Amino acid sequence: MRFQLSDDQLALRAGVRELLARRFDREALRAAVGRPGLDRALWRELGAAGFFALRLPEARGGVGLGLPEAVLVFEEAGRVLLPGPLIATHLAAGTVPGAAEGETVVAAADGGGLLEWRDAADVVLGEGEGWPPGPGEAGGPSGVGKAGGPPGVGEGEGPSGPGEADVPSGPGEADVPSGPGEADVSSGPGEAEGSGPRSGEAVALRSVDPLTPLHRVRARGAPDPVAVLLTAAEQLGTATRACELAVEHARTREQFGRPIGAFQAVQHLCADLLARVETARAALYAAAVTADPADIAAARLLADEAAVRGARDCLQVHGGMGFTWEADVHLLLKRAWVRARRAGGGADAEELLARELLSGAGR
Repeated sequence: MRFQLSDDQLALRAGVRELLARRFDREALRAAVGRPGLDRALWRELGAAGFFALRLPEARGGVGLGLPEAVLVFEEAGRVLLPGPLIATHLAAGTVPGAAEGETVVAAADGGGLLEWRDAADVVLGEGEGWPPGPGEAGGPSGVGKAGGPPGVGEGEGPSGPGEADVPSGPGEADVPSGPGEADVSSGPGEAEGSGPRSGEAVALRSVDPLTPLHRVRARGAPDPVAVLLTAAEQLGTATRACELAVEHARTREQFGRPIGAFQAVQHLCADLLARVETARAALYAAAVTADPADIAAARLLADEAAVRGARDCLQVHGGMGFTWEADVHLLLKRAWVRARRAGGGADAEELLARELLSGAGR
């Protein structure tokens, strides 16, 4: 069995990278940070390129590719920090009219109680009473159009009133493994722990990532494994970019008359960055082929670690300038933090893997 990417897959990845370099380069990223909002023209261009209809059968107007190709595409999206509810719209292609073509923006609750880009979406899935769909409902939308709503609190604004919670960004929150002291974004002021918002009520959160407005809704059902896999792909792309930025800076920044990459401590940081990226990539590509829930869970944990720790190590390589607003490192770290909380965070993946190990030990 060959595990190398095929010529068609390499061409697909190169094509997506070229499209994003043309339509969402660093200048576009910085412009989006300064004026948060969804670029509808870019969204339609992504639809025309087949981004959302990638896995839709050709007979239904899609591209007809599979999970391995989707992982490559979303990895490129994560590499440039492409904003918007990409995964929700991708999963809604063929179900929600206009989603495949990029004419309809779809947001969806992630199963863990977080809802991204609610106010910018035309259709919101998983927020109302009728979600998950009952037998025979084929995953139809349970929300209604949200066009014309006010900007979300996560879109670069501060809290707009009581009942809003922050996605914490202080010390100790960047660690991916769940445990005591880890940041919790699933409950907010005035709510009993674990209860979440009342049915049908969305609570605005102040997102640490200026390009990911967030709401919290009541968690409903298990996360979609494909959504978890594609989130891991985005995380891998972000981790790859962090590694690239760190190595580039280590080669060009000079101290004491030589590049800082000549110092062993910096070399170790860069080596660790690359090792985590390649380990996560191997696990992710394997999970895209097997589509096994345990493989997806393992890929998610490794990709989260590669993205969060990678961004932190990249910041360390940059030194003092890495903490400045002008550097892009903080944007990588903030997006990685938010993604690491999707679909219940890494705790669900850890529980799934623990169950698999225990069931295997009993055989």
